[in-house]
Amino acid sequence: MQEAHGQSVVARIDVSKTSPPISKYLYGQFVEHIGNIINSGLWAEMLDDRKFYNATPSVTVQSGNGPRFGRIRLRPWTVIGPASAVVMDSHNGYVGKHSPRISLDESEFRGIEQSGLGIVSGKGYVGRVVLAGPPEANVNITLVWGPGLGDRQTIKINRLRTAFKKFAFRLKPTASVDNARLQITAIGSGNVSIGAVSLMPADNVKGFRAEVINVLKQLRSGVYRFPGGNFVSAHEWRDAIGDPDRRAPKFDPVWSAVQSNDVGTAEFMDFCGLVDVDPYISVNAGSGDAWSAKEYVEYCNGAPATPMGQLRTANGHREPYNVKFWGIGNEAWGFSYQFGAMKLSQFVVKHNAFAEAMRSVDPTIELIASGAMGDTMTGSKESLNLGDSLIPKPLGPADWTGGLFTHCLENMDLISEHFYNYGGTHYDLAKAQQVPNDPNEPLSNWMRRPANHIRLKFEEYQDYEKLIPALKTKPVPICLDEWAYAGGPPNSYKVVPAYAWSFHEMFRHSDLYQMACFTFATAMFSANRSEAVLNPTGLMFKMYRDHFGSIPVEVTGDSPQPKPTTPPGGEQPAVNAGSDTYPLDVVAALTLDRKTLTVAIINTTDVDQALDLHFANATLSGRGTQWRMAPTSLLAIRQAGTKSEVEVEQTPIGPMPSAVLIPKFSISIYELPIKR
Repeated sequence: MQEAHGQSVVARIDVSKTSPPISKYLYGQFVEHIGNIINSGLWAEMLDDRKFYNATPSVTVQSGNGPRFGRIRLRPWTVIGPASAVVMDSHNGYVGKHSPRISLDESEFRGIEQSGLGIVSGKGYVGRVVLAGPPEANVNITLVWGPGLGDRQTIKINRLRTAFKKFAFRLKPTASVDNARLQITAIGSGNVSIGAVSLMPADNVKGFRAEVINVLKQLRSGVYRFPGGNFVSAHEWRDAIGDPDRRAPKFDPVWSAVQSNDVGTAEFMDFCGLVDVDPYISVNAGSGDAWSAKEYVEYCNGAPATPMGQLRTANGHREPYNVKFWGIGNEAWGFSYQFGAMKLSQFVVKHNAFAEAMRSVDPTIELIASGAMGDTMTGSKESLNLGDSLIPKPLGPADWTGGLFTHCLENMDLISEHFYNYGGTHYDLAKAQQVPNDPNEPLSNWMRRPANHIRLKFEEYQDYEKLIPALKTKPVPICLDEWAYAGGPPNSYKVVPAYAWSFHEMFRHSDLYQMACFTFATAMFSANRSEAVLNPTGLMFKMYRDHFGSIPVEVTGDSPQPKPTTPPGGEQPAVNAGSDTYPLDVVAALTLDRKTLTVAIINTTDVDQALDLHFANATLSGRGTQWRMAPTSLLAIRQAGTKSEVEVEQTPIGPMPSAVLIPKFSISIYELPIKR
């Protein structure tokens, strides 16, 4: 449905009226051990089950059969030679419950292989293998990329020991294929055992994909949250420290998948350094306990002489990591699905115990409580599991955030809130469920839904301030550490104006919204075997981070957003999100040095719209820059290996005209120097 407005909308920008600065942490990201987000989306390891959780050959390949993201089927190791030549040795294993042992023969090579590897011609690959066996045994590491004798490269390894020893190797294929095979075979007499094996591109950066690090660093995201998400509620952090080859693979009961434990604390800290962000670590408040959380804080932040500092030093990092942000649990309100979930009356006691224990080893940390306001409790229907009404009673047994504010206020610095909108459905409060969208609804209604969630949480917080006076003297800002508009076409532009509108709504309430971690960082880019590019969502995040200011200024207008047509609750605020410039949304901010005024304008309709801009209490210099995303189609894509259909276009401008035409479903940022 087209949304013509018929006349110019007026926007008035008063530079003298400012709000608290926009935090760089609003541009943050979230990563979780779920599916391939970390283990292959960020991490460079090419082999599945490299520490042999499954039997070899795998009779049943461990796969995700759990809810939603229960996930990735591991590529199996298969036997080369007689099936009986490889057994899983549970008595002399290297890591985990067992290791493959090859019975050798002097007349043939025997061993194991894994297929399905994507390789690039001329690109270097590095690996290591942990072996034990007789010194006279000969082991071959072979990368096979075709049927011919020349379609392979073999590295010979000898001088084995009876005790396990690591051997490094390098490979360089001469063809690009998606189904290469890595073989580990041996010939001789006796037995050879394989403890662990790894294969990565040689250009990996501390184990991470170089091309991914390159694009994520461009975002300057401020903060990353790790390791979960639901994953953290059954995670033991001690499983993921020390020598990665010695970390036993574990079955993750949350997502019904095997975790290699290759990306743990040290790797996450390396990653944060590579992309230049602050770390935010969540501790396990599901199956976990306060003592373990305390030990984790000491492991990360304790001096080298402390017990956990000594363990960190033994693992190769003497100096403290100095992690500032710590979350206590994840979606602790998820009574029907969260590991270790309990009633609110019990969890507030647990939260306080965690907070006191964690701060006892580092009083300087900032604690993020696992909250859920009424919109979340209603939309998830967890309100009915913890209370007796769909909409939680204020400060009742299902008002999770209210309970934390009431009983834990002194033990938190921010409150974690989550929301997800879905591209093809929306929440209907009257029906208490997700319902299909009206195919004829105005495009701006579709685009507004995530921003409405942000507006709704602002309204709910205002209600808490009335019910809990202590919030006036000790405000607790929102950390929106999971949020997304799910269901849009991958790497397309369609959801991007909606995300920009979400930023605008956070900017309008910069005192309340001080951190946000988008779900997930891997949704910022598109990648193939050897390259990665920012997709349209990533481009938008970068555009705002690079070109929008930090000190919000007042924007008023003559065209209020339409009034809601449904009662507040669920996903609907009492007042629709947006500035008084309908059908456009406008925000403005000064740079920190107050030398430049920036103005961001979103047109979420499918027709061009006219805007009259008026400025107060600032004289512009008469020249500036326009940054704009305005593809010809909402379904325009930007992905690795294809010609881009979406770009951020930079245009120098002279004096800012009072009347501007804003293209359909476009995002524009103006940088306008101020005359001194």
